[in-house]
Parts: sequence; structure tokens; C-alpha cells
Amino acid sequence: MVEAGPVPSGTGYREISARAIALGIIQGIAMTAAFTYAGLKLGFGVGGSSVAAILGLVILRGMLRDGTIVENNINQTVASGINTASSGVVFTVPALLLLGLDFNPWMLVIAAVAGSFMGIVVIIPLRKQMVELDRLRFPTGTAVATLLKATASGREKAILLGVGTLLSAAVVVGMELGVVPEEWDVGSLLGLPPYLGVALYLSLMNLGAGLLSGKGGMPFFLGGVLAWWFLAPVAVNLAWIPAETVAAGGTVDFLYGSMFRPLGIGILIGGALMGVVLAFPAIKAAIQSLASAVKLQQADGSSGPADELSARVLYVGVALSAVVLTGVVFALDPSLGLPRILIAGIAGTVWIAVAGLIVAQATGMTDISPLSGLALIAVTLLLGITGAIGTGKGLDDAAVSGAVVVAVAVGVAVCVATSQCADMMQDLKTGHLVGARPAAQQVVQFGVAWIGPLVAIGTMMLLWNTPDGSPGFGPQSAACLQGAGDCLSAPQAGALEGMIRGVVDGNAPVDKYLAGGILGGAVTLFPVGGLGVLLGLAMYLPFSITLGYGIGCMMSMGLQRAKGARWMEDKVVPLAAGLIVGEALTALVFSIAKAFG
Repeated sequence: MVEAGPVPSGTGYREISARAIALGIIQGIAMTAAFTYAGLKLGFGVGGSSVAAILGLVILRGMLRDGTIVENNINQTVASGINTASSGVVFTVPALLLLGLDFNPWMLVIAAVAGSFMGIVVIIPLRKQMVELDRLRFPTGTAVATLLKATASGREKAILLGVGTLLSAAVVVGMELGVVPEEWDVGSLLGLPPYLGVALYLSLMNLGAGLLSGKGGMPFFLGGVLAWWFLAPVAVNLAWIPAETVAAGGTVDFLYGSMFRPLGIGILIGGALMGVVLAFPAIKAAIQSLASAVKLQQADGSSGPADELSARVLYVGVALSAVVLTGVVFALDPSLGLPRILIAGIAGTVWIAVAGLIVAQATGMTDISPLSGLALIAVTLLLGITGAIGTGKGLDDAAVSGAVVVAVAVGVAVCVATSQCADMMQDLKTGHLVGARPAAQQVVQFGVAWIGPLVAIGTMMLLWNTPDGSPGFGPQSAACLQGAGDCLSAPQAGALEGMIRGVVDGNAPVDKYLAGGILGGAVTLFPVGGLGVLLGLAMYLPFSITLGYGIGCMMSMGLQRAKGARWMEDKVVPLAAGLIVGEALTALVFSIAKAFG
């Protein structure tokens, strides 16, 4: 497929404007709060560039009538640059709450902000090489550029976005009023055994995520099918479940807690490790791109091209991030001692740089960013550096718990940084195709990179602490303890929590971790990006969520086959985005209302 060339820049069109930045900030804050909730519920992040671009079309081009394409590009760059922190936070920070550890949330905010800024500086010198010379695909960035140019259909897309939002919000209100059930037990109606897990979680957000993913999300659905429709019948028929558990009606809980969760964690780890191994060619190519980018800027002048920030930003940014991350480690646990504190800070910074290079190249080629896997590896590395592994002491020991908090804090920085890398490269690809100035996008991204971590961690803490029936997550949160409301699964953080607890306490189900790790590494060899991580996550999540998501994926595939890709972009994408945003924001409104009585 031949890539469309960029729109020539320097035409005098309005680009950076106060209204574009303000609109982007408002959208970014709303999407960060909504997608933090979505990540805690579904276990994966949702991109917000297309939603921001649609609303930009409506307001800047429709209502104000004089907005330009590059101005709307600044709006969506700001919005997605803020929202990108939601994925990094929900994959890591809730693990500390699930572990029951005390920590200073402001230190985690600082770590996340440092990661957010470093994700930007790692990308700046790679843009020209990867986008203009290597001409990597960056599918999401290309799709958003197409959306920005499709000005005629902006009003219709906005209507569909609003319809999806209202539908999803109505379902949440119905659940709150007790009119709509949270789950539909399809298996009982069909007379199927309970251990098959055939129940459907009535979440339009879940359906919307599947509609957006389409064929690419099918491995996730098939992972759940493998667990509940293949492994579960085998385990039951071969009597792998203790007889007393079966007699007490605990078959499903045993399958989920003692088999599928540890297997899923093992598959996640194995898939992530194999993904890094397979990414070595990408790392090499990214490093070569970095070297070429620096040479290009040196040839053009010491200050860099007029429309691009200098590659020297990388060196300053990395040095500052290392200082900040080391300071966070010291503030969280000064008892580690200076040598370990320095090693932890420097190792975290180096891994952020390496992970950023991996994600930049992987996003450009496949549109898949193994954020949680890279963070999982970082946490494991830091647990070793801080001495939390092999001590024979559990999490009740102050030294061990302090080391775990440090390890997760560095994991937060890594996850937010890699998420920022993926988003930044997609945005720069979009800008290249619509004729934006790279420096303009880079400057506004620097200006708002601190907002996302504040909103994401604030939303997460709100969901943890709100009382009586509001959405919570994990067995210790108020909503889950009281058995009321929507108890969110926080699956990615739950997998991290399970791994940490098993490694530190010394009672990890090593056989299942190893079996899962081998399976995850093996399936990652298949030519489907991120397959091991998707399968592991699917086995870890309750199947009621995976089933609804899979139905959305199959609907998307059928509609695209019948109607075509353009119809999907014009009709399904805005409707599905509304389904996600509507449920998440409505649930958050209920949480805030209950938090303040």
C-alpha cells in the first residue's frame, strides 16, 4: 500500500491556539478519568486520539467554522498526550493497594510524571528517521490523519458518539437503580455446566472495546475460550479438582483462582520475555535510527532543524529523569542504602530508554505496544536490585515492603513512559500526514505531560476509597468488601500483585508459572503481535468480560466484511467510542457523588 504524502507545512494555517489547547486539555482530563476506569475493568488501555479528533471536528470546524486541520491535530495531540498516562497507571499502581502496602501516592505521581516526560524525550530524535525516512506504518496515526481530513462527516460522527454515550450511560443508571442486572447467566438458560463460565457481563463499554479491536482482539477472546471451554472440562473430567471442593460447590472458584490465574500470570511473563527477545532486531534498528537522527541534526546545524526540537533534548531529559527517579527511590525507602538507590534509579532510567526504543519500533510496524509486559520485567528487575527476592521474609517485613513499593514505583515510570512513547510516535505520524510542525506537537506535549498522571492516580484512589456500592477494585476496596456495586477486576495490576506476592513470600505456584511461561513464549513466536500477552490476560480475566469483548470483535469483523472499512470508520468507530466513554464517565459520576455523600 502506498502511503499518502504529507500536506505541505508552512502554509500560514493556525496551528497552536489557546482554544485548541484548552479543548485538548478538557478532553484529555475526561478521557483519562474514563479510561482509567475502563482499564481497571477491562484490563487494557483505550486510545483517545480518534475521540478527540471527532470532537475537534465538531467544535473547531463545525461550531466555530474556522478551525484548521493542523489546529485540530494540536487538540488531539494534547488530549491523547494527557490520556496516555491512564494505561501506565492502571497496569501498575493498583498492585500496591491489592498488596495492602502503605505508600506515598505523591511519590508515585512524581515517578509517573518523570516517566511521561522521558517518554517524550526518547521519541524526539527518532521522529525524522522512523516517520520520514523509514516510513513506518503507525496504523493508528495514519487512521487519525484520515479522520482529521474527513471534515464533511464530522457532524454525523459526533451524533453517533453522543448516541453511544447516552446508551451506555443509560445501562449504568439502570444497574444503579437495580433495573438492569450486571450479569446474564446464559449458561443456566442453556442448561450448560457452571464450570464452562458461560455468563455475559452486561457492559456496553466492553462491547465497544471489542467493536474497536475487531480481528486484532480475537486472540484475547480465544484465550478465554481455551481456558474455560477446553482446559476447564479437561480438569473436571480428569478429577484434577479436590473432591471436597467439588462437593462444596467451589469448582469455578478453584479453576479460576488455583489454575487459570497463575497460568495466566505465567503466560504474561513468558510472552513479555519472548517479546523482548524477538524485539532485538527492532532495538538494533531503533538505535541505528537514533544514530542517524543525531547525524541528520548535526548536518543541519547545531540547533537542529527549524521545525524540530534538537536531539540534545534527549540527553538533558534522560539525565533529569534519572535524577528524579533516583530521588523518588530515596524518598520511598532511604533504608535501601545509597548504592542500591543509585543502581535502582539508573537501572530504571536505562530500562525506560530501552523499552521506549522497543515500543517506538513495534508501534510503527504492528500498532501493538507491550506496555504491561515491559513494566512486569522492570518490576522483577527492581525486586532483585532492592533485595526483595530470596530473603525468606514476607510482605509483613518493613524492609521487604519498602523494596516492593520502590520496585512498583519504577514500574509505574516505565509503563507511563512506554505508553507515552507509543502515543507520541502515533501523533507525530498523524502530524506528518496533515502537514503539522513536529516542534509544535512536541512543545504542547511537554506542556501537558504532567496532567495525565495526576488525573489517573487521583481517579484510581477515588475508586479505591469511595464507600457503599460505588465502583471499587480488589478484595480490600470498600465496594468489594461490602459486596455491593461494581467490583472492578483490575486484571493487569492483579497479575502483577500475584507475581510479587508469590515471589516475595516464596510460595509461588512455580509449576504453573513455568508451564504458563513456556506456553506464553511459544505462542509469542507466532506471527501475531502480542499473542502471548493477550492469551495470558484472557486467562486471568473473568470469562464474562472476555465473552462480551469477543462478541464485539466478531460483530466488528462481520460488519467490516459486509460494509467495508470506510463505513466502519464513519459509523462504528464513533459509536463504539461513545459506548466506552459513556459507561466510564457515568460510573465515575456516581463514585464522586457517593464520595461526597
